[in-house]
Amino acid sequence: MHALIVVSHPDPRSLTHAVARSFAEGVEAPGQHTTEVADIAAEGFQPAFNPADRATFFMKASAPPDVLREQERIDRSDALVLVYPVYWWSFPGQLKGWIDRVFSNGWAYSQTPEGAIEKRLGRLAVHLLGIGGADEGTYARHGYDKALRTQVDHGIFDYCGARVATSTILHGTDGASAASHIATARELGRNAFARQVAAGGHPAPEIGGKFGQGDRGATLEQ
Repeated sequence: MHALIVVSHPDPRSLTHAVARSFAEGVEAPGQHTTEVADIAAEGFQPAFNPADRATFFMKASAPPDVLREQERIDRSDALVLVYPVYWWSFPGQLKGWIDRVFSNGWAYSQTPEGAIEKRLGRLAVHLLGIGGADEGTYARHGYDKALRTQVDHGIFDYCGARVATSTILHGTDGASAASHIATARELGRNAFARQVAAGGHPAPEIGGKFGQGDRGATLEQ
Protein backbone atom coordinates (compact mmCIF):
# COMPACT_ATOMS: atom_id res chain seq x y z
CA MET A 1 0.00 0.00 0.00
CA HIS A 2 1.11 3.57 -0.62
CA ALA A 3 1.04 6.74 1.50
CA LEU A 4 1.38 10.31 0.25
CA ILE A 5 2.98 12.41 3.00
CA VAL A 6 2.43 16.14 2.50
CA VAL A 7 4.75 18.25 4.62
CA SER A 8 4.31 22.00 4.97
CA HIS A 9 7.34 23.84 6.36
CA PRO A 10 9.93 26.03 4.58
CA ASP A 11 12.91 24.67 6.56
CA PRO A 12 13.98 21.10 5.71
CA ARG A 13 15.90 20.98 9.02
CA SER A 14 12.75 21.65 11.06
CA LEU A 15 11.10 19.28 13.52
CA THR A 16 8.13 19.14 11.12
CA HIS A 17 10.32 17.62 8.41
CA ALA A 18 11.96 15.25 10.89
CA VAL A 19 8.50 14.02 11.96
CA ALA A 20 7.49 13.53 8.31
CA ARG A 21 10.64 11.52 7.59
CA SER A 22 10.10 9.40 10.69
CA PHE A 23 6.49 8.65 9.71
CA ALA A 24 7.72 7.59 6.26
CA GLU A 25 10.34 5.31 7.82
CA GLY A 26 7.64 3.70 9.95
CA VAL A 27 5.41 3.05 6.93
CA GLU A 28 8.25 1.49 4.97
CA ALA A 29 9.71 -0.51 7.89
CA PRO A 30 7.67 -3.69 7.29
CA GLY A 31 9.06 -3.75 3.73
CA GLN A 32 5.66 -4.05 2.07
CA HIS A 33 4.46 -0.44 1.88
CA THR A 34 5.74 2.64 0.02
CA THR A 35 5.66 6.40 0.54
CA GLU A 36 6.03 9.62 -1.41
CA VAL A 37 6.91 12.81 0.46
CA ALA A 38 5.45 15.97 -1.06
CA ASP A 39 7.43 18.94 0.28
CA ILE A 40 5.06 21.61 -1.01
CA ALA A 41 7.31 24.49 0.09
CA ALA A 42 10.35 23.14 -1.79
CA GLU A 43 8.17 22.26 -4.77
CA GLY A 44 6.84 25.82 -4.90
CA PHE A 45 3.15 24.96 -4.83
CA GLN A 46 1.13 28.15 -5.35
CA PRO A 47 -1.61 28.27 -2.70
CA ALA A 48 -3.64 31.29 -3.84
CA PHE A 49 -7.13 30.39 -5.07
CA ASN A 50 -7.32 31.98 -8.51
CA PRO A 51 -9.80 32.53 -11.37
CA ALA A 52 -8.97 29.12 -12.88
CA ASP A 53 -9.82 27.46 -9.55
CA ARG A 54 -13.07 29.39 -9.42
CA ALA A 55 -13.94 28.15 -12.90
CA THR A 56 -13.25 24.60 -11.68
CA PHE A 57 -15.57 25.14 -8.72
CA PHE A 58 -18.40 26.17 -11.05
CA MET A 59 -17.64 23.18 -13.34
CA LYS A 60 -16.83 25.50 -16.23
CA ALA A 61 -13.29 24.15 -16.72
CA SER A 62 -11.08 21.26 -15.65
CA ALA A 63 -8.66 21.84 -12.79
CA PRO A 64 -5.37 23.62 -13.59
CA PRO A 65 -2.35 21.37 -14.34
CA ASP A 66 -0.70 21.90 -10.94
CA VAL A 67 -3.92 20.90 -9.16
CA LEU A 68 -4.39 17.85 -11.40
CA ARG A 69 -0.85 16.71 -10.51
CA GLU A 70 -1.66 16.84 -6.79
CA GLN A 71 -4.97 15.04 -7.29
CA GLU A 72 -3.20 12.32 -9.27
CA ARG A 73 -0.75 11.89 -6.39
CA ILE A 74 -3.64 11.34 -4.00
CA ASP A 75 -5.43 9.04 -6.46
CA ARG A 76 -2.32 6.80 -6.48
CA SER A 77 -2.33 6.62 -2.68
CA ASP A 78 -4.16 4.56 -0.09
CA ALA A 79 -3.48 7.09 2.66
CA LEU A 80 -2.92 10.84 2.82
CA VAL A 81 -0.69 12.12 5.64
CA LEU A 82 -0.48 15.82 6.50
CA VAL A 83 2.45 16.94 8.68
CA TYR A 84 2.50 20.62 9.61
CA PRO A 85 3.29 23.17 12.33
CA VAL A 86 0.22 24.66 13.99
CA TYR A 87 0.09 28.37 13.10
CA TRP A 88 -2.63 30.41 14.80
CA TRP A 89 -4.45 27.19 15.71
CA SER A 90 -4.72 26.07 12.11
CA PHE A 91 -2.73 24.99 9.05
CA PRO A 92 0.10 27.12 7.67
CA GLY A 93 -1.16 29.28 4.81
CA GLN A 94 0.45 27.18 2.07
CA LEU A 95 -1.13 23.94 3.30
CA LYS A 96 -4.53 25.62 3.67
CA GLY A 97 -4.19 26.86 0.09
CA TRP A 98 -3.23 23.35 -1.03
CA ILE A 99 -6.49 22.08 0.47
CA ASP A 100 -8.48 24.99 -1.00
CA ARG A 101 -7.24 24.30 -4.52
CA VAL A 102 -6.71 20.52 -4.61
CA PHE A 103 -9.90 19.41 -2.82
CA SER A 104 -12.03 20.77 -5.62
CA ASN A 105 -15.66 20.42 -6.59
CA GLY A 106 -16.07 17.40 -8.85
CA TRP A 107 -13.06 15.60 -7.41
CA ALA A 108 -13.20 15.69 -3.58
CA TYR A 109 -16.96 16.18 -3.48
CA SER A 110 -19.79 17.13 -5.80
CA GLN A 111 -23.18 18.75 -5.53
CA THR A 112 -26.52 17.49 -6.74
CA PRO A 113 -28.77 19.86 -8.72
CA GLU A 114 -30.60 20.42 -5.43
CA GLY A 115 -27.35 21.50 -3.74
CA ALA A 116 -26.78 18.45 -1.52
CA ILE A 117 -23.17 17.36 -0.99
CA GLU A 118 -21.93 14.02 -2.33
CA LYS A 119 -18.72 12.71 -0.77
CA ARG A 120 -16.12 11.36 -3.21
CA LEU A 121 -13.10 10.36 -1.10
CA GLY A 122 -14.54 7.46 0.86
CA ARG A 123 -11.67 5.15 -0.09
CA LEU A 124 -9.01 7.44 1.42
CA ALA A 125 -7.53 7.12 4.93
CA VAL A 126 -6.10 10.31 6.43
CA HIS A 127 -3.46 10.79 9.12
CA LEU A 128 -2.95 14.25 10.64
CA LEU A 129 0.18 15.25 12.57
CA GLY A 130 0.32 18.82 13.85
CA ILE A 131 3.36 20.21 15.67
CA GLY A 132 2.18 22.55 18.43
CA GLY A 133 4.49 24.96 20.22
CA ALA A 134 2.24 25.25 23.29
CA ASP A 135 1.86 22.49 25.85
CA GLU A 136 -1.02 20.05 26.13
CA GLY A 137 -2.57 21.90 29.07
CA THR A 138 -2.76 25.14 27.09
CA TYR A 139 -4.49 23.41 24.20
CA ALA A 140 -6.98 21.73 26.53
CA ARG A 141 -7.65 24.87 28.55
CA HIS A 142 -8.51 26.98 25.51
CA GLY A 143 -10.19 24.26 23.47
CA TYR A 144 -7.62 24.42 20.67
CA ASP A 145 -7.55 20.64 20.13
CA LYS A 146 -11.33 20.52 19.72
CA ALA A 147 -11.31 23.55 17.42
CA LEU A 148 -8.68 21.99 15.15
CA ARG A 149 -10.54 18.70 14.95
CA THR A 150 -13.82 20.45 14.19
CA GLN A 151 -12.45 22.53 11.34
CA VAL A 152 -10.04 19.95 9.88
CA ASP A 153 -11.18 16.40 10.71
CA HIS A 154 -14.88 17.16 10.35
CA GLY A 155 -15.00 20.34 8.30
CA ILE A 156 -12.63 19.16 5.55
CA PHE A 157 -12.25 15.39 5.52
CA ASP A 158 -15.66 14.26 6.72
CA TYR A 159 -17.15 16.69 4.20
CA CYS A 160 -15.38 14.71 1.46
CA GLY A 161 -15.97 11.27 2.99
CA ALA A 162 -12.31 10.56 3.82
CA ARG A 163 -11.76 8.60 7.04
CA VAL A 164 -9.47 10.30 9.56
CA ALA A 165 -7.58 7.28 10.90
CA THR A 166 -5.35 9.24 13.30
CA SER A 167 -5.40 12.88 14.36
CA THR A 168 -2.48 13.84 16.56
CA ILE A 169 -1.14 17.09 17.97
CA LEU A 170 2.48 16.73 19.12
CA HIS A 171 2.92 19.27 21.91
CA GLY A 172 6.19 21.09 22.59
CA THR A 173 9.36 21.53 20.55
CA ASP A 174 12.21 21.26 23.09
CA GLY A 175 14.84 18.55 22.79
CA ALA A 176 13.08 15.90 24.86
CA SER A 177 9.72 16.61 23.21
CA ALA A 178 11.28 16.48 19.74
CA ALA A 179 12.79 13.04 20.34
CA SER A 180 9.45 11.78 21.65
CA HIS A 181 7.59 13.22 18.65
CA ILE A 182 9.93 11.53 16.19
CA ALA A 183 9.42 8.19 17.94
CA THR A 184 5.64 8.69 18.00
CA ALA A 185 5.59 9.50 14.29
CA ARG A 186 7.55 6.35 13.47
CA GLU A 187 5.09 4.23 15.44
CA LEU A 188 2.11 5.91 13.76
CA GLY A 189 3.68 5.20 10.39
CA ARG A 190 4.33 1.59 11.29
CA ASN A 191 0.61 1.15 12.06
CA ALA A 192 -0.74 3.35 9.28
CA PHE A 193 -2.11 0.50 7.17
CA ALA A 194 -2.98 -1.94 9.96
CA ARG A 195 -6.72 -1.49 9.53
CA GLN A 196 -6.67 -1.84 5.73
CA VAL A 197 -4.41 -4.89 5.85
CA ALA A 198 -6.64 -6.54 8.46
CA ALA A 199 -9.66 -5.84 6.26
CA GLY A 200 -7.90 -7.31 3.24
CA GLY A 201 -7.71 -4.11 1.21
CA HIS A 202 -9.29 -0.72 0.78
CA PRO A 203 -12.31 0.54 2.68
CA ALA A 204 -15.45 0.69 0.58
CA PRO A 205 -15.92 3.92 -1.40
CA GLU A 206 -18.39 6.37 0.06
CA ILE A 207 -19.30 8.22 -3.14
CA GLY A 208 -22.82 9.53 -2.85
CA GLY A 209 -22.88 9.86 0.93
CA LYS A 210 -24.36 13.06 2.28
CA PHE A 211 -22.43 15.47 4.51
CA GLY A 212 -25.39 16.15 6.75
CA GLN A 213 -29.13 16.56 6.80
CA GLY A 214 -29.96 19.81 5.05
CA ASP A 215 -26.31 20.75 4.37
CA ARG A 216 -25.62 22.46 1.08
CA GLY A 217 -22.48 23.50 -0.73
CA ALA A 218 -21.04 27.00 -0.74
CA THR A 219 -21.49 29.21 -3.79
CA LEU A 220 -18.19 31.16 -3.63
CA GLU A 221 -20.18 34.33 -4.17
CA GLN A 222 -19.36 35.44 -0.61
